[in-house]
Amino acid sequence: MVDFKLSQEQEQLRDLARDFARKEIRPVAAHHDHTGEFPEAVLRKAWEVGLMNVHVPEQFNGLGLGTFEGCLIAEENAWGCTGISTAMEANNLAQAPVIIAGSAAQKKKYLGRMMEEFSLAAYGVTEPNAGSDVAALRTTAVRKGDVYVLNGEKMWITNAGKSDWFFVLAKTDPEAGHRGMTGFIVDADSPGVKVGRKEWNMGQRASDTRGILFEDVEVPVANRLGEEGMGFKIAMGAFDHTRPLVAAGAVGLARAAMEHAIEYAKERKTMGRPIAAHQTISFMIADMAKDISAARLLVWHAAWKIDQGIRNTLEAAIAKCFGADMAHRVASDALQVFGGNGFNTEYPMEKLLRDSKIFQIYEGTSQIQRLIIAREILK
Repeated sequence: MVDFKLSQEQEQLRDLARDFARKEIRPVAAHHDHTGEFPEAVLRKAWEVGLMNVHVPEQFNGLGLGTFEGCLIAEENAWGCTGISTAMEANNLAQAPVIIAGSAAQKKKYLGRMMEEFSLAAYGVTEPNAGSDVAALRTTAVRKGDVYVLNGEKMWITNAGKSDWFFVLAKTDPEAGHRGMTGFIVDADSPGVKVGRKEWNMGQRASDTRGILFEDVEVPVANRLGEEGMGFKIAMGAFDHTRPLVAAGAVGLARAAMEHAIEYAKERKTMGRPIAAHQTISFMIADMAKDISAARLLVWHAAWKIDQGIRNTLEAAIAKCFGADMAHRVASDALQVFGGNGFNTEYPMEKLLRDSKIFQIYEGTSQIQRLIIAREILK
């Protein structure tokens, strides 16, 4: 039986997130966008009310929520501000490889303590010369007795300057391509770890995005995730869990843009009547509504499949690709509804348009999602 009705618990969770976004995120969104200040106070409040680290298994004092429930939270947080919500969601991405492949000891040490006290983690895969082409990464890990010696550089790492530990993908066998990659948990305070300056990006400026340099960093063998050579599979497997969350964030941003457009279209008058009465405007808003609804259903489908233990690589890529492109299009059209006012920083639309672009880039570009979709349906 197919049922689109949320359970009472899911509705309560969504309402909690919606209320938090309205009261705690949106009021400070403009400040953090203008200053680039990290929204630690907001994240701490989210942690206190149980809106962070929601996928940590129950045996490690977490809620053990599924990806579907995470998507309900992600949409609401992103409705408030995607820069702040990205800072919140970074923990989920870093934790996913540990949840998928970590040992009980690793989960207890790194996930369990995140439930005991507020802390952040980061997902370190992208490099200056290896973004979409993960197989081209150059970071290496050479085993020497009971440790691996890590050398290399990561770039565009969310929360890098605020995290206690990183998931890092490195080559343990440089000649074996993606089969020579291994995943590690690296403590941020390890000797040889150097975090770069905060990048000033076009959008989502509340997010702390930096490069990380590893110079002869010793990582205990006990911090290796799985066996050598399993890193690529683990890193990509994490995306099946997190891409629906990112797509949900795109839905939240688009929903916010549409709501602003509707409110403005009802108030702004031309030719003696509200611009919402003009078909050119009302049809733009109608297209926003149908695309947002379609994206949300794609998100829910991808999330439902992975929660059922069914491979969702295709559905996650579809949701991420459609959601990202949709959010950027809706933000652009909503700005168009505002006309010249939309181009001005005193109105909310220019921020939403700037914030929307990164959805087509991070956690796999829209072009990479199309490659995945084509591969999955043609094989």
